[in-house]
Amino acid sequence: MITPQITVLITTYNYGCFIEQAIDSVLSQDFPPERIQVLVVDDGSTDDTSQRVEKFGSRVECFYKPNGGQASALNFGIAKARGEIIALLDADDLFLPGKLARIADAFQKDATLGMVYHRLQEWHVRTGDRCDYKFVPVSGDMRTMHDQFLLYDPQPTSAVSFRRTSLKPLLPIPESIRMLADCFLVSLIPFLSPILAMPESLAVYRIHGKNSYSTLEQQVPLETRERRLRQWRIVFEAMREWLANCGYTKNQPTVRSFLDRWVLRFQEEQFLIDAPSRFRFFIFLIQQNYAYRGLQTWRLTLLNYLCAPSALIFGYRNAERFYEWRRKAMKAFQPLFRGFPRESE
Repeated sequence: MITPQITVLITTYNYGCFIEQAIDSVLSQDFPPERIQVLVVDDGSTDDTSQRVEKFGSRVECFYKPNGGQASALNFGIAKARGEIIALLDADDLFLPGKLARIADAFQKDATLGMVYHRLQEWHVRTGDRCDYKFVPVSGDMRTMHDQFLLYDPQPTSAVSFRRTSLKPLLPIPESIRMLADCFLVSLIPFLSPILAMPESLAVYRIHGKNSYSTLEQQVPLETRERRLRQWRIVFEAMREWLANCGYTKNQPTVRSFLDRWVLRFQEEQFLIDAPSRFRFFIFLIQQNYAYRGLQTWRLTLLNYLCAPSALIFGYRNAERFYEWRRKAMKAFQPLFRGFPRESE
């Protein structure tokens, strides 16, 4: 039997209506089929998922297990994986042509890489519209570039692939994490090995109304926002425990940047649930600017401090007006702060 080079791991729960398209997007890749292991872990579905997967016969390995959440399903699947590379795919998403060839080539060219990730194309099913998902590429060994943790934003499941051996220190994923378990791996692997970001879209993130995230944040229901914040906190506590058990402390620059990024993220998520007062919004901007100072010129840091008091006038509910006003101020003084990292175009 030929050992597969890549294991595509699909974890699913009651996504029978999507699973066939996800599998088809893998089997149609321009990559030798004998070098791909397609592995589906059905986490206790009660719909017709198993019958739909059976149609693919021996081309797909499918395992059914009692429902235990995403961490449980990922732990199960990674233990069954035989490929040197593990590419994750959500059951409601799709790989674009060329995805597996691109990531295989990247891992082969650099034996130190622990993870490769890329931009996603967001597909709004109801309207048919497609757009690029938010993406700030961060590549390299972040252990020597600690400020990069402030820019590093874990991408959704279908954007990430790992070298299997690099995952061992992170396993098993704590099974208290029923959702966002892939974020545990994506967030912590930079402490173990270099990573690579690819700016091109190599997978499709399907927006079908039940997703926790979308570029149209205003359309995400309050209940969903509250649930995902609770999930983030569970993941964060598990990550802090892993760091502590491995001897990392907040006195280390990498850990401090990592923690600062997550504290700021929690505040942003909380603001979407409960809008802060003008003063709280002002304090947040001060904290944010202080955390990012290592990535900015001193002139930009100063300009941000000078702009922050205007938040006391605009308030968070008029945040768009505040940010537009700040953008105009920055444009007027653009020669003073060239070089600040921005979202990839």
